[in-house]
Parts: sequence; C-alpha cells; structure tokens
Amino acid sequence: MNFLKNKQTRSDFITYGLVIVAFLVVFFMQTNHMIPRMFAGQLVPITAYIVMAISLNLVVGVAGDLSLGHAGFMSIGAYTGIVTAVSMQAAGAPQTLALIVSIVVGAVFAAIAGFIIGIPVLRLRGDYLAIVTLAFGEIIKEVVTCLIVGVDAHGLHVVFNLRGNATVNDLHLMDGGIAIIKGAQGASGVSTYSTFVAGFVLIMIALVVVLNLVRSRTGRAIEAVRDNRIAAESVGISVTKYRMIAFVVSAALAGAAGALFGGNFSQLSATKFDFNTSILILVFVVLGGLGNMRGSVIAAAVLTILPEALREFSDYRMLVYAIVLILVMICTNSPQIQGFIARFKPKKKGEVEANV
Repeated sequence: MNFLKNKQTRSDFITYGLVIVAFLVVFFMQTNHMIPRMFAGQLVPITAYIVMAISLNLVVGVAGDLSLGHAGFMSIGAYTGIVTAVSMQAAGAPQTLALIVSIVVGAVFAAIAGFIIGIPVLRLRGDYLAIVTLAFGEIIKEVVTCLIVGVDAHGLHVVFNLRGNATVNDLHLMDGGIAIIKGAQGASGVSTYSTFVAGFVLIMIALVVVLNLVRSRTGRAIEAVRDNRIAAESVGISVTKYRMIAFVVSAALAGAAGALFGGNFSQLSATKFDFNTSILILVFVVLGGLGNMRGSVIAAAVLTILPEALREFSDYRMLVYAIVLILVMICTNSPQIQGFIARFKPKKKGEVEANV
C-alpha cells in the first residue's frame, strides 16, 4: 500500500470511494422505492451531467482553454447512440449490449468530431477560442436538426433535410421499419434503455481516465502548456499536440455522456443541447473548482437536484437557485472565507512545530 502514501494518489482514491459510497446509498434507496418519482427520473441525467462536468474540466481547468460548445459533442453522442441502440434492438440484440455499444459509438463519433473541429479551433486562444467553439456547438445542433434517420431490413436510411421540405416518408422504409430521428422533432417514440448503474460505471471510467491522464507525463505537459506556452515550446513540448489530446478526450467523454443521456428519453430534440446546456456544464465546472474533479462531481449532482428540490416553490425556485449560485461563487472565490474555514482544519505535525 506504499502507493497510497502519495498525496495525489490518496486524493484520487478518496474521490473514487466517495462516488462508490454515494452510488451504493442511492442504489439502495432506489431499489427500496425510497426516492420520490420526481428525483428517480433525474438519476440518469445527473450521472450524464457529472461525466460532462468532468470532461469539460479537463479542457477548461487542466488545459486552460475556454470551450462553450461542449453540448455539441453531447448531441453527437446522443443521436449516434440512439441510432445504434435502436438498430441493434431491432436486430434482436439484448438491451444491455445495445446500451454499451451505443455509448462506445457515441464516444467514438464525438472524438472524431472533436479532432476535426480541434484542427482549426486550437490555433486560437482566449475569447476567440470561446467564440469559435460556441459557433461550432450551434452548427452541430443545426446539422442534427436536419437529419432524418430510419432503419429497416435493408439497414439505415438517412435523409439530410437541408431545405426543410423532407419528411419521414422520404426514407422509403419497408414494412416494419422504424423512423428513429425525425428532423426538428428529434428522436421520438424510442423506448428508454439507459440505467443508473450504467451511469455510475461511466462516471468511474471518466474519473479514472481523466485523473490518470492528469497525473501522467501527458497531463504534466498539458498543464505546462496552460501555465506558460512559450516556456513549454522552448523545452520541446508540442502545444498543439497536447491541447488536441485534452480536447479529443474531453469530446469522447462528452459523447459517451450524451449517449447515456439520450437513452433516458423517449422524446429527444436538439434544443436540449443548445448554448444554455454548454453554459450549465461550465457553471458546474466553475463552481466545483477549475481542475478539481471531485468538486465537479459534487457541483453537477447538487445543482441538478436543486431546481427539482425547489419545485414546490414554483414562483421563486429559479430566484433561489440563482441566489445559491451567487453565494457559492462568492464563497469559493473569497480568500477571507477560505482563510476562515482553514482555521478549523486540523494542522499537520510539521505545521504545528513551525508555528511554535
């Protein structure tokens, strides 16, 4: 157990342990019907948002790049995942297998999109990068809105409804064929297949991938590029390469989260992946702490539950939600409050002797 003496490794295992304990508690409550139906329906979206927060934190917190189009990668994963899962289920595949394959396919397609978008985008920095990623996120949403996809015995049928006059009938499906994506209507009439257990597994995979990447030589190179680009280039670190690695890994995890998220709804439109969703994920990252994966997990879970918990106060719930966001932002960024909290933390032996 010598590896646990490393402070970073110990912190990572504490994060894993907290997630596992939280899952066991919630799963026990779910199986014993102790969770209200209103919250039970939020379990899968919460896990998807947690993975999204972890993935975006890799770009914003670790790589130092402000991306505002993360919901676009989520939409790619959601729709490719739905098409994959429905096609496999129509072919007689088990639901669990269809879910696993759909998550993998969603991650792969989102990673490919991240690589293609990253080629021009990662030449920029700062506000310019944020604006261009925002534009790409909106472009992806509009492209998805134009898709009409169905499946029958002959395979997939795809129509790109660019002019807006195409319908499901233009797919020319055989009897027994299924229209999966119906343009602006999105994916409708699809049976749900995502589970809370799958969401927990995906969270653990995301944490393991991101935390091990951050602790690796590649992660140190990414942080070096973030802290001082000129110094990193002077010692032979490829700025574009390592920024691209962070961007593609983040996109892949967002695609996997999107596939999980999409499988939780029988009706899914592209409006769920607009600019507001990207900002919501960014709020999770900022409030949880840049580079703090454990904070991203907690912030995503709490801030997803909070609007539902305040639903009884329908007239004021969004006002209370906004006030909570402001207070948390003030507390997490105030040196005075952090110093006050630090007074109550137990001091280590070395620190006590130094003070004496």
